This record gives sequence, C-alpha cells and structure tokens, in this order.
Amino acid sequence: MHEYPLSIVEDVGFRKYSATLQPLFEMGSRKTLEDDILKIYDFEKAKLRNVIEALNTRAAITTEMWTSKEKKGYMSVIAHYIDDSWVLQSRMLRFIYVPVPHTMDVLAQNLMDALTGWNIETKLSAITVENCTSGDCMLSIIVDKLSSSFLLDGKIVHMRCFAHVLDLVVKDGLSLVENAIERIRDSVSFWSATPSRVDNFEAVARQAKISSLNKLGLDCKTCWKSTYLMLKTAMWYKDLFPKLILWDEHYTCVPTDDDWKMAKNIAEKLEIFCNAAKLFSEQSFL
Repeated sequence: MHEYPLSIVEDVGFRKYSATLQPLFEMGSRKTLEDDILKIYDFEKAKLRNVIEALNTRAAITTEMWTSKEKKGYMSVIAHYIDDSWVLQSRMLRFIYVPVPHTMDVLAQNLMDALTGWNIETKLSAITVENCTSGDCMLSIIVDKLSSSFLLDGKIVHMRCFAHVLDLVVKDGLSLVENAIERIRDSVSFWSATPSRVDNFEAVARQAKISSLNKLGLDCKTCWKSTYLMLKTAMWYKDLFPKLILWDEHYTCVPTDDDWKMAKNIAEKLEIFCNAAKLFSEQSFL
C-alpha cells in the first residue's frame, strides 16, 4: 500500500516503534522476511496449480497492460473459473514486466508464456483484452496458435473489455465539453498549486462556515473518473470561489453561473457511468 521496502524492518526507528507496541516481539531481518514471503508464494502457487490441473471446466482469461509510476509496462493475467461448488473464482496467474517495445508479437509471447506456464492453454473459454488494435492483433496470434483447443476453433474466444469500452465512450463525450469546465479546472489548479494557497482557501472556507474536509484535487485529463471527483468537490465550494478574488489578485478565472450549471450536468452524467463501471467490476460480473 505504502510501497515501503522490506529493509524497513532493519530501520532503527521502525524497530523502536514496533517494540513499543509489543516488547516481546522479535523483529526479523529483511532476509528472513523475504524468505517467508517467497515460501508463502511458492506454497500458494503450488496449491493453485493443483486446482487448475484438476479443473474439469474451462476458464476465462482477462489480461491488460498497466504502467507503473516509473513508466514501466506490466501485463496482468487473471483466470476466472467455476469451482466444484459452483462458485465463481478469480485468481491472478501472472503479473509480468514487459520491456518496450510493446508490439503485438511481444505481448502475444508474454501472454502465451503465462498460459503455458500454468498448463491452462487447453482449458480456455474466452480471453478478454483491452479494446484497442494491439489487443486485437495480440489475440489473433494466440487464436492461431491454440485454435484447435478453443470452442468453435476460437470464433467466440475474443471478448472486449467492457470497462475499457466504457472509458472510450466517456472520453469521447468529455472531449466535446472540455471548454465548458475549463474555468473550474483552472480554479482548482490555482488554489491547489501551493501550500500557501491551500491554506488561504481553507481560511476563506472557515470564514464562510463551509467544511473544508473535501480537498480540492486537479483531475487527470486521461482519467474521466478523476474529472468527476474534481467537479463533485469543486461544486461543494461553488459559493466560495467568488470570495477568493479578494485574497489573490492573480486569481482571474472565477467560474460563471453557466459554468456551474454545465458542471452539474456533466457530473450527473459521469456519476451514472461511475456507478456502471463499479457495478460491472464486481465479482458477480467477472
């Protein structure tokens, strides 16, 4: 969660802190912790491998690319299957670092290696990929290699990711109304840019008796959910922004009444899509 390294267990401050919680607890070394994690991983991997080998049904695969903060690409491969008790199960098979370039051949080879590594390539019902050209091409390579093991020679194996299709739909819609919320975005950017501006913003909120528990946050233009959250928070402070002109002469992008009407309209529509995305990401829809 916090991305702390395992070496934190050897930090003097962390050891003192842990000792105050339970003086009788003996903190292990980084090496001990690393060994324990690998033992647990090997045990759980062997247990899952036995389950997959004994599987009498077919499994569906979902795979997508993910980019880390360091701009490194990773591929996730998740298997979904129904167990003997008719309960839907989902298990992460691989989380693979994929060096650039992320061509269709490279992606296909990494996915193929993941499938064959678990001996699940002959038990597949469908593969869900991102709705993009590279995903389509990657899957066509997989189907060519494994067509004989697929139902109907792989004609129904290709499934498009609903969440990714939804993202594309919303992004296309937002691109048509970007200018309508530009002053709100500029205002949020201005008052969240520096600690001093944040302090001034919260001071004015207290004077106006408006709770400042909801923190302003600038959206990421490539993530429509962040735009929804930005608008939702900004609308909470709708009546505050005109008062802020007196606090900083450089603040000149106060949203108009029409801006707020449009923001409310957009946020209401985005909320519908957010709820839909949340609903379809639940276990029962996987």
